[in-house]
Amino acid sequence: MNLTNVEIKARCEELDRIRDLLKEAGADYKGTDHQIDTYFRVAEGQLKLRQGTIENNLIYYHRPDRKDPKRSDVQLVSLVNPREMKSLLAEAIGIKIEIRKKREIYFIDNVKFHLDEVEELGRFVEIEAIDRDGSRDEEALRRQCRNYMTEFGIDKEDLISHSYSDMKRNLKNR
Repeated sequence: MNLTNVEIKARCEELDRIRDLLKEAGADYKGTDHQIDTYFRVAEGQLKLRQGTIENNLIYYHRPDRKDPKRSDVQLVSLVNPREMKSLLAEAIGIKIEIRKKREIYFIDNVKFHLDEVEELGRFVEIEAIDRDGSRDEEALRRQCRNYMTEFGIDKEDLISHSYSDMKRNLKNR
């Protein structure tokens, strides 16, 4: 499945407040997923295997490292047996890094919200305005993302430009 997202990631110590706002807005709560994201060595973009209690996907994406709402072109394949896929990819191209997190997943229409507690990194909120079928243009997705940032009181200073994998690698390189 090919998707276009416009998304942000922000540091957030007030996940309870965001959770309450999502509930007040009638967000569809999908559950809490305990995820391991394994990032593999690729020449460009990011290739990760997500193993969770809710989501099990192989995900390849391109996204610029910017703090503002940014476009991400995503290819996603749902997996029946993620352990075998992890073993195959580890052997073929090698593991770059693993990220472990607890993630609450919510939806309002085409917008997906993650409330994340990431081992070694902290607490974050992610907003992903998603176009699954080409019916929404990038500017509409960008507006949705910015509107929820405003609604949640997310400041530009809280925005994160890099993936969790980059953040963890930077921690290890200090």
